[in-house]
Amino acid sequence: MTSCISRCLKGKSGYLVGFAACFAIVMLALVVQTTYHLEPCPLCISQRIVFMSLGVLFLIAAFIPPAHVLKKIFALLQVLTALGGAGVAIRHWYLQANKESMIADCGVGFDYMFENFPLQKAFKLLFRGTGDCAAIDWTLLGLTLPQLALICFVGFAGYAIWLLKSAKA
Repeated sequence: MTSCISRCLKGKSGYLVGFAACFAIVMLALVVQTTYHLEPCPLCISQRIVFMSLGVLFLIAAFIPPAHVLKKIFALLQVLTALGGAGVAIRHWYLQANKESMIADCGVGFDYMFENFPLQKAFKLLFRGTGDCAAIDWTLLGLTLPQLALICFVGFAGYAIWLLKSAKA
Protein backbone atom coordinates (compact mmCIF):
# COMPACT_ATOMS: atom_id res chain seq x y z
CA MET A 1 0.00 0.00 0.00
CA THR A 2 2.76 2.44 0.94
CA SER A 3 4.75 1.61 -2.18
CA CYS A 4 1.64 2.20 -4.31
CA ILE A 5 1.15 5.67 -2.79
CA SER A 6 4.85 6.42 -3.11
CA ARG A 7 4.81 5.33 -6.76
CA CYS A 8 1.72 7.51 -7.46
CA LEU A 9 3.39 10.54 -5.92
CA LYS A 10 6.62 10.28 -7.91
CA GLY A 11 7.41 11.82 -11.24
CA LYS A 12 4.75 13.27 -13.50
CA SER A 13 1.83 12.02 -11.41
CA GLY A 14 3.33 13.59 -8.28
CA TYR A 15 3.44 16.98 -9.95
CA LEU A 16 -0.12 16.54 -11.19
CA VAL A 17 -1.20 15.74 -7.63
CA GLY A 18 0.45 18.99 -6.52
CA PHE A 19 -1.40 20.87 -9.26
CA ALA A 20 -4.73 19.30 -8.30
CA ALA A 21 -4.17 19.94 -4.59
CA CYS A 22 -3.40 23.63 -5.15
CA PHE A 23 -6.55 24.17 -7.15
CA ALA A 24 -8.59 22.03 -4.73
CA ILE A 25 -7.56 24.40 -1.94
CA VAL A 26 -8.77 27.38 -3.99
CA MET A 27 -12.02 25.56 -4.72
CA LEU A 28 -12.45 24.78 -1.03
CA ALA A 29 -11.91 28.47 -0.22
CA LEU A 30 -14.61 29.38 -2.75
CA VAL A 31 -16.99 26.81 -1.24
CA VAL A 32 -16.41 28.22 2.25
CA GLN A 33 -16.85 31.75 0.89
CA THR A 34 -20.16 31.02 -0.82
CA THR A 35 -21.55 28.69 1.86
CA TYR A 36 -20.96 31.16 4.70
CA HIS A 37 -21.50 34.31 2.58
CA LEU A 38 -18.02 35.64 3.34
CA GLU A 39 -16.30 38.46 1.48
CA PRO A 40 -12.58 37.69 0.97
CA CYS A 41 -10.14 40.38 2.05
CA PRO A 42 -7.19 41.46 -0.16
CA LEU A 43 -4.79 39.11 1.66
CA CYS A 44 -7.19 36.16 1.18
CA ILE A 45 -7.32 36.91 -2.53
CA SER A 46 -3.52 37.19 -2.63
CA GLN A 47 -3.16 33.77 -1.01
CA ARG A 48 -5.53 32.27 -3.57
CA ILE A 49 -3.48 33.80 -6.37
CA VAL A 50 -0.31 32.28 -4.88
CA PHE A 51 -1.99 28.85 -4.63
CA MET A 52 -3.03 29.07 -8.29
CA SER A 53 0.47 30.20 -9.33
CA LEU A 54 1.98 27.31 -7.40
CA GLY A 55 -0.46 24.93 -9.09
CA VAL A 56 0.58 26.18 -12.52
CA LEU A 57 4.25 25.66 -11.59
CA PHE A 58 3.46 22.06 -10.57
CA LEU A 59 1.57 21.52 -13.84
CA ILE A 60 4.42 22.83 -16.00
CA ALA A 61 6.97 20.78 -14.02
CA ALA A 62 4.97 17.63 -14.72
CA PHE A 63 5.92 17.86 -18.39
CA ILE A 64 9.64 18.56 -17.94
CA PRO A 65 11.91 15.52 -18.39
CA PRO A 66 13.22 14.22 -15.02
CA ALA A 67 16.93 14.72 -15.71
CA HIS A 68 16.52 18.19 -17.19
CA VAL A 69 18.05 21.19 -15.40
CA LEU A 70 14.68 22.96 -15.64
CA LYS A 71 13.34 20.47 -13.08
CA LYS A 72 15.65 22.00 -10.45
CA ILE A 73 14.73 25.54 -11.51
CA PHE A 74 11.02 24.74 -11.24
CA ALA A 75 11.56 23.11 -7.84
CA LEU A 76 13.25 26.32 -6.69
CA LEU A 77 10.38 28.40 -8.12
CA GLN A 78 7.85 26.15 -6.38
CA VAL A 79 9.60 26.46 -3.03
CA LEU A 80 10.01 30.25 -3.38
CA THR A 81 6.36 30.66 -4.40
CA ALA A 82 5.20 28.52 -1.48
CA LEU A 83 7.40 30.49 0.94
CA GLY A 84 6.10 33.75 -0.51
CA GLY A 85 2.57 32.50 0.11
CA ALA A 86 3.60 31.54 3.64
CA GLY A 87 4.81 35.11 4.13
CA VAL A 88 1.43 36.49 3.06
CA ALA A 89 -0.34 34.02 5.36
CA ILE A 90 1.91 35.03 8.28
CA ARG A 91 1.15 38.70 7.64
CA HIS A 92 -2.57 37.90 7.56
CA TRP A 93 -2.30 35.87 10.76
CA TYR A 94 -0.40 38.74 12.40
CA LEU A 95 -3.19 41.18 11.50
CA GLN A 96 -5.77 38.82 12.98
CA ALA A 97 -3.74 38.35 16.15
CA ASN A 98 -3.43 42.12 16.59
CA LYS A 99 -6.92 43.17 15.54
CA GLU A 100 -7.41 45.27 18.67
CA SER A 101 -4.73 47.68 17.45
CA MET A 102 -6.18 47.77 13.90
CA ILE A 103 -8.06 50.81 12.69
CA ALA A 104 -11.79 50.04 12.41
CA ASP A 105 -11.93 51.28 8.81
CA CYS A 106 -12.04 48.44 6.30
CA GLY A 107 -10.14 50.38 3.67
CA VAL A 108 -10.46 49.90 -0.08
CA GLY A 109 -11.07 46.67 -1.93
CA PHE A 110 -8.63 44.59 -3.97
CA ASP A 111 -10.02 45.68 -7.36
CA TYR A 112 -10.11 49.35 -6.42
CA MET A 113 -6.47 49.29 -5.28
CA PHE A 114 -5.13 47.97 -8.58
CA GLU A 115 -7.41 50.05 -10.79
CA ASN A 116 -6.85 53.41 -9.11
CA PHE A 117 -3.34 53.39 -7.65
CA PRO A 118 0.11 52.96 -9.17
CA LEU A 119 1.29 49.36 -8.90
CA GLN A 120 3.85 50.08 -6.17
CA LYS A 121 1.28 51.89 -3.99
CA ALA A 122 -1.32 49.18 -4.62
CA PHE A 123 1.08 46.48 -3.39
CA LYS A 124 1.99 48.60 -0.38
CA LEU A 125 -1.71 48.96 0.49
CA LEU A 126 -2.31 45.28 -0.16
CA PHE A 127 0.30 44.06 2.29
CA ARG A 128 -0.55 46.67 4.89
CA GLY A 129 -3.88 44.90 5.11
CA THR A 130 -7.25 46.37 5.83
CA GLY A 131 -9.66 46.25 8.74
CA ASP A 132 -11.49 43.32 7.22
CA CYS A 133 -8.21 41.38 6.99
CA ALA A 134 -8.18 41.24 10.80
CA ALA A 135 -11.64 39.66 11.01
CA ILE A 136 -11.83 35.96 11.84
CA ASP A 137 -14.95 34.80 10.03
CA TRP A 138 -14.38 31.05 9.88
CA THR A 139 -12.23 28.40 11.60
CA LEU A 140 -11.54 24.71 11.18
CA LEU A 141 -10.36 22.78 14.23
CA GLY A 142 -9.63 26.12 15.88
CA LEU A 143 -7.37 27.27 13.03
CA THR A 144 -8.12 30.39 11.02
CA LEU A 145 -7.91 30.48 7.23
CA PRO A 146 -4.44 32.12 7.18
CA GLN A 147 -3.16 29.53 9.65
CA LEU A 148 -4.51 26.72 7.46
CA ALA A 149 -3.00 28.39 4.39
CA LEU A 150 0.36 28.66 6.16
CA ILE A 151 0.32 24.93 6.92
CA CYS A 152 -0.50 24.21 3.25
CA PHE A 153 2.20 26.54 1.90
CA VAL A 154 4.88 24.98 4.13
CA GLY A 155 3.62 21.53 3.12
CA PHE A 156 3.83 22.41 -0.58
CA ALA A 157 7.38 23.72 -0.15
CA GLY A 158 8.36 20.42 1.46
CA TYR A 159 6.46 18.47 -1.19
CA ALA A 160 8.31 20.29 -4.01
CA ILE A 161 11.65 19.39 -2.41
CA TRP A 162 10.52 15.80 -1.89
CA LEU A 163 9.42 15.50 -5.54
CA LEU A 164 12.82 16.72 -6.72
CA LYS A 165 14.71 14.34 -4.42
CA SER A 166 12.48 11.37 -5.24
CA ALA A 167 13.21 11.84 -8.95
CA LYS A 168 16.92 11.31 -8.21
CA ALA A 169 16.33 8.16 -6.19
